[in-house]
Amino acid sequence: MNAAGSEGAGTSSEQSGEERALAALERAGLAHEVTRHGRVGSLEEAARVRGVQPRDIVKTLVVRRAEGDYLFVLVPGDREISWPKLRALLGVNRLSMPDAATAQVATGYERGTITPFGSATAWPVVADASLTAEPGRLISMGAGAHGAAVTVDAAAALEHLQAQVADVTEPAG
Repeated sequence: MNAAGSEGAGTSSEQSGEERALAALERAGLAHEVTRHGRVGSLEEAARVRGVQPRDIVKTLVVRRAEGDYLFVLVPGDREISWPKLRALLGVNRLSMPDAATAQVATGYERGTITPFGSATAWPVVADASLTAEPGRLISMGAGAHGAAVTVDAAAALEHLQAQVADVTEPAG
């Protein structure tokens, strides 16, 4: 088992994405609250139905370093990846985002549902430093299915994921 609570390739294909994500959170012993809602069309709508601020919704993005080599980047909802900062942190000249089908193979989750918890493979996690700026901050993350989210303590989740915390984003826009 890895830090993300995944068992890698041995993860049961009979479990839904949501079941895998929630089971991983349970195994990790992380306190969490599940929110289920219909599909949403915007960050603002997602924040409203989850009862959080847009900045507290965390997008889990899959980034490709090389063929078959990925990482998760956790980005606050009101921010976006700063590619120059992320490349500098990782010491590489080139990064890209895989297409939806490749991301699903790499994680076991459909785009829009991806979470490091219960992922098919335990890729390294990089989290934006702004997620740890406030003690006791709660964040809302995808839970492996459209319309499902979990609210967790940011510091506890990042510690469990062994996330590398760094300034890797910039304001969206």
